[in-house]
Formats: sequence, C-alpha cells, structure tokens
Amino acid sequence: MGTSNSNISAVVLLISILIVAASAGSFYDDMDITFGGERAKIVNGGEDLSLSLDQYSGSGFQSKHEYLFGRFDMQLKLVPGNSAGTVTTFYLSSQGAGHDEIDFEFLGNSTGNPYTIHTNVYSQGKGNKEQQFHLWFDPTAAFHTYTIVWNSLRIIFLIDNIPVRVFNNNDAAGVPFPKSQPMRVYASLWNADDWATQGGRVKTDWTNAPFTASYRKFNANAKKVGPNSVSSNSINDNQSWSTQGLDAASRNRIRWVQTKHMIYNYCNDRKRFPNGISAECKSSRFL
Repeated sequence: MGTSNSNISAVVLLISILIVAASAGSFYDDMDITFGGERAKIVNGGEDLSLSLDQYSGSGFQSKHEYLFGRFDMQLKLVPGNSAGTVTTFYLSSQGAGHDEIDFEFLGNSTGNPYTIHTNVYSQGKGNKEQQFHLWFDPTAAFHTYTIVWNSLRIIFLIDNIPVRVFNNNDAAGVPFPKSQPMRVYASLWNADDWATQGGRVKTDWTNAPFTASYRKFNANAKKVGPNSVSSNSINDNQSWSTQGLDAASRNRIRWVQTKHMIYNYCNDRKRFPNGISAECKSSRFL
C-alpha cells in the first residue's frame, strides 16, 4: 500500500488510542440500535454487530456521539448470494430539512452480478452528487474497511485505504459544503427494490430472507461535539485527518479506480443536468 500510507495509518491508530480511546471500543459503548429490534444484534462482547432484513423490517444503528469533522472507519461484510433489492449503508448525517450527509451505500444484485457502491454528498439538504463504482473484490467473502475522511477542505471516500472519491470544498464557487452541522454515524440494511437493483427491475427475493450484513472495528478519530463530549478541539485539530489530501501515490490509486471501476459520475450526466454541470465538476480533477 506504500510507505506513506503505512505511516499515516500508524499515526492515526496511535492518536486514536491516546486521545479518543473510547472510539475504538465496543458497539455497546459507541452505538444505539435505532430500528429493527432483534434484527440488529451486538455480539462477541461488543466487537461485532449484525443487521438483518426480512419481509417485515430492516434494521439499523447510530452513534451515541455527534462529530464535526474526523476520520471514520468501519469494516463491513455485505449480504452474500442473491442480494438484489437490498441496500446496506454506512454514512454520516445531521438532522433537519437542511441536513448534511456523506453516504456510502451498497446496492445489492442478483447472484453472480456485482454490488454497486453508491456515494453521495448532501449539503444544506441538497444532494445530486452521486458517483457509483463496481468493486475489484468480492465484498461478501470477507471484511473490508470503508472510510470517510471529512475535514474543512475536502471529503475523501476510501476502501481498504484506497481513495475512490474526493469532494473538495468549493464553497467559494457557490457550491455548498458540509462544514458547520455536527453529524452522527449511521448504518442500516433495508429493502429498496423499487430502485436499488438495475433501476428497480430486479426485485427482492424474500425466499432468501433473512438477509444479513456484518459490521466490526468501528473507529472514529474525530471531534466529538455536544454536552457529553470529552474531546479537545485544540488537540484534535492537529490530527492528520484535519488536513488530509491526496499524495502522489493516492492520486495514482484514485485515477486507477475512477478509470477502471467507476460506472456513474454525475458530472458527466448532461442529460440529467441539461442546464449545465455543477461548478465543482469544472474545477476539481478528482470528485
């Protein structure tokens, strides 16, 4: 993966242990189950969490804390086999009509066809910033790490520490950027067969239910906010994620991903946006 990335990972891990040790704790400490009842299960002493979906309900959880910027890592193993119609998620979101949101969504498919990785960024309640990818591995065979880096300069989506997307702060050009609303971490597994698989043409096969996705090793190296926060802004502002960008090796990796594995980019969809593409599409090399 490269010496520089290894060094960054080591620094991030050390800071996480020393400063925000609770963030590397158990799901009991970090998360609340939000819906689905017994379909959401914390197991192995809090180290693992599974979400299930059946014909009656999906399931989900959210972080106990809110954050304003940080690095958020989660390992996931997605629904195996015929996952058509299902959507597994890992994302950040604030609340309210003008909410901000940073999305990883994993759109299931029929057996033998690839998952679609759906990314999006909302700011002030407006999204329409979708990029989609097919993976270069089977995301159901083993756990892989999905990461959101969110700082005042940019948002970076990474898979196994390989950047797949960058959304830069183009606020000066009139493009809203999430920078002031604290967000929680959310995850869910739910049925979206009206749109998720091949535009809704392939429906969920409930004879395969329950569908199960697994989560582990959540880590938030981030600025907590709110009355129960114990993080120090002055300390956290010095962490590597607060200015993280792309070095030469990362630029080569994201170029490979976007050339070989990107299947949709809103910046190229002139049929959808006949009045012209958004300003960041013109100014940013990697989006």
